[in-house]
Amino acid sequence: MSSTPQQIDQVPPPYIPPPSEAPRKEIRPLPRSAPMRWLGLGWRDMVAHPGIAAFYGGAFWFMALILGAVFRSKPEYTMTIASGCLLIGPFLAMGLYDVSRRREDRSGPELGRSLTCWESHVRSMGMLVLVLIVLELLWGRASLVVFAVFFNTGMPSTASVMEAVFNPQNWEFLAVYAVVGGGFAMLVFSIAAVSIPMILDRDTDAISAAITSLEVVFHNTGVMLLWGAMIAILVALSLMIPLGLGLLVVGPLLGHATWHAYRGAVLWPQDGTVD
Repeated sequence: MSSTPQQIDQVPPPYIPPPSEAPRKEIRPLPRSAPMRWLGLGWRDMVAHPGIAAFYGGAFWFMALILGAVFRSKPEYTMTIASGCLLIGPFLAMGLYDVSRRREDRSGPELGRSLTCWESHVRSMGMLVLVLIVLELLWGRASLVVFAVFFNTGMPSTASVMEAVFNPQNWEFLAVYAVVGGGFAMLVFSIAAVSIPMILDRDTDAISAAITSLEVVFHNTGVMLLWGAMIAILVALSLMIPLGLGLLVVGPLLGHATWHAYRGAVLWPQDGTVD
């Protein structure tokens, strides 16, 4: 049955979605020297406010002490404590980002303000932290599955875990464990690389921030892998110092440097060039 001209005139026009209200951004190409530059800028921020850096460094160090003590005495609760640290850590890190941001716009960093800078972003931060905790729990479950496949000894003790991990004869286990752990570590790092600084800077939602972080890693894979490796090495070296006292310096240094990683990788047109 053919349509009449009157019926054709009554057909509504096709729906055209309105332009997105999401802030425009540009993912910048990063040189290989970028991570060293971020560390240099982070060091500058840290020494400019040593008291604030000491407070946050002490907080990270205290969390590492608790995690280490639980791992040595009750390894089965390690993932639980790690989840608690993962809940608190991003909020502490945001305080360091706030200090670097205020130094950048010359508004004057303060410890009190940095401790409460997350209050206006609590919903986005809560959602992002929840995602990270779920990934961390899945990571822990996957690790237990790997142990169960290769070792039929029940819940491993601290000694058996260390013996299994560092025994060259268990190379098959080491290879699978490294692939599984490396995959989860890369996913967590990719989601968190610049997402929390972006939430602080733009008050964006957690999903947009996580997607932007993934885009940064995708477009600058080599540089961001180098940055992730540098973070892992610095944290490992800090823990090799007796009682893990190196975290007093490495913790705030990496926090400030992460802010500069975000500012260097994500360009907002209205901001112009970031030094």
